[in-house]
Amino acid sequence: MVNSTLVTTLHVNPATGNDANAGSRLSPFKSLTRALKIATKSTVIQLGLGTYHAPSGEVFPLVIPEGVMIVGNEASKGAGIVIVGSGTYQSLSFGVQNITLLLLGDASLMGVTVTNKAEKGTGVWIESTAPSVSNNTFINCAREGVFATGNAKPAILDNVFVQNAASGLTMARNSKGEVLRNTLQKNGLGIAMSDFAAPLVANNTISENKTAIALSREARPVLRQNLIVKNSQGGLLVNGSAIPDLGSTHDPAGNVFRENQEFDLQNLTSQKLVSIGNQLNPSLVKGSVDFLAATSDTLGRISVITGFPDLSGHWAATFVEALVSKGFISGFPDGKFGPELPMTRAQYAAIIAKTFQLPVNNKVSNFTDVKSDFWARSAILSAASMGFISGFPDGTFRPGQNLTKIQAIVSIVNGLKLTGGNPNVLTAYRDRAQIPSYALNAVAVATQKLLIVNYPKSDKLEPMRNSTRAEVAALVYQALVAIGKEKAIASPYVVSPDTDLPSFSDLKGHWAEIFIRGLASMGLTSGFADGSYRPDQPMTRAQYAALVAIAFNPTPKRPAPNFADVARDFWAAQAIQIAASGGFVSGFTDGTFRPNQNVQRLQVIVSLVNGLALPAADSDTLVTYSDRHTIPEYAQKAITTATKQQIVVNYPNPKQLLPVREATRAEVAAMVYQALVAINRTSTINSPYIVLPTTS
Repeated sequence: MVNSTLVTTLHVNPATGNDANAGSRLSPFKSLTRALKIATKSTVIQLGLGTYHAPSGEVFPLVIPEGVMIVGNEASKGAGIVIVGSGTYQSLSFGVQNITLLLLGDASLMGVTVTNKAEKGTGVWIESTAPSVSNNTFINCAREGVFATGNAKPAILDNVFVQNAASGLTMARNSKGEVLRNTLQKNGLGIAMSDFAAPLVANNTISENKTAIALSREARPVLRQNLIVKNSQGGLLVNGSAIPDLGSTHDPAGNVFRENQEFDLQNLTSQKLVSIGNQLNPSLVKGSVDFLAATSDTLGRISVITGFPDLSGHWAATFVEALVSKGFISGFPDGKFGPELPMTRAQYAAIIAKTFQLPVNNKVSNFTDVKSDFWARSAILSAASMGFISGFPDGTFRPGQNLTKIQAIVSIVNGLKLTGGNPNVLTAYRDRAQIPSYALNAVAVATQKLLIVNYPKSDKLEPMRNSTRAEVAALVYQALVAIGKEKAIASPYVVSPDTDLPSFSDLKGHWAEIFIRGLASMGLTSGFADGSYRPDQPMTRAQYAALVAIAFNPTPKRPAPNFADVARDFWAAQAIQIAASGGFVSGFTDGTFRPNQNVQRLQVIVSLVNGLALPAADSDTLVTYSDRHTIPEYAQKAITTATKQQIVVNYPNPKQLLPVREATRAEVAAMVYQALVAINRTSTINSPYIVLPTTS
């Protein structure tokens, strides 16, 4: 006999429901509070789009019982399903608290947005329980998004914590559990840990906070494979008697710290910390810290290498040490490696000859400038015979000439006879225009095979620059990975393109190609069933709302109206609700939305400025548009603001705005991309059609 648990599903919709209903899909409750009153173990409460707050009948704090699952939309991290409010909770370990939700037992919270704007407000409180919190967004909480305390052992997975005043996540007392794959951005602290908290914190991206991780008292977290970047004060701050686990000889940590302002790691304790296998800037490390670089030996075991003093904390240390351990590369007589020195053609040939033992493909005669007693002569002839390198038409090899990055990439691809490059992956590089035409296919192949390692920015190839010894080591190691000779090393600088980028049939050479492919690479736009994008076709208001909803995932600012001409089963109905409640679009005075009406360029610009609540530009900041007299007075402030933020894109004449003309799909894509740049959600693109502000 098979035991089974009967799962009950209750449906809630604050817009269409009624708490007197049955709670079914066709007859949903209005409030989550009502559903929780009758929920029992193994109940799934499915939430519809809308705002769950006091005006819709919610009574806070909302207590989620053991075994109950709250489910919104996990794919969108809870976009448009917003729980906002606060109530008093008496914590056993911290006294009276203002919280939105309390999770009991093994309750689950998935796919919702949580906000608590009350003084010292917390989104989710977890006290001595083991719930699952996954694929949610915690935003604009007056204190923190999630607080775990007591003997809590939560699974906090794949969430977004953004713009929470004190911290995204706080863990205190004896809390443990797992904090995996979350994004913590623009909070006071990304993660705060105190008392005896000791969770596993791994594979998170912690960026643009004041401080990424702050530890105090006796905290003992295990930190693995986290990307800690661009925090305005610093990366990891260790206070009191806290001791983070930053790697061991058998388990290198793999945390990456970069572009933090004041420090990557600051140890304010009296104890020396040990960092093994992390990537930090030594000049941004404060306090007592020992650095060790970790790699693997020929048996796949972890060993500690400390041979090169100039590799401590270097981004390429693991690549270099892996090659050194196999005898493929070596340092200099002074004991240093010289990672930032340029690599000569002779030095490169020596590495290739030692690393790759391939059949001879080319019959090579002596090079006129490589004498019989030259130190690298045999290596040069070996690398040339295997097809990795060649000489010049005048019969020389020029062994002392520096190797450029593009030469190294082409060499590896040709020597290993790698094939199968998708040209669309070149959109991974913002400077792809600098790639020589003869090398485009080789770079595409190398990118798709994960050979290319770019530091400090993975989207900047710099193909014509001299390649450093560190860069060559990383490239050669990745080549060994590609042919199955070595295991991959985790690094944020390995270019990992989206190999499934759509190949639009009508974009090649189009002025907006780079913008459109940029959005496509982020999964924010798509083409038509016939493989086209139709960049010059007008965009409808429904299509624009759909793009805005997925690109910005706006937090609701107002109730979304029910438009008279948008049926519930209309393909863009949900997107229109999200875009409207987020302040990006609105309807007409007759209660309609007119989804099939084409959107104007002016409407797109005003929409982006209003929806993103961009700070108004000074009134004297203007661009001398040749047709500025056609800009309606009500929109001039928004146009000025958008211009200052470099959101406006005009083709073919940057000085001509054409405000009331219908916007094409290409124009909308370009300006939405630029709006994402303005809010620091994506990297900049160089285009002559981006309007740059001038002052009058």
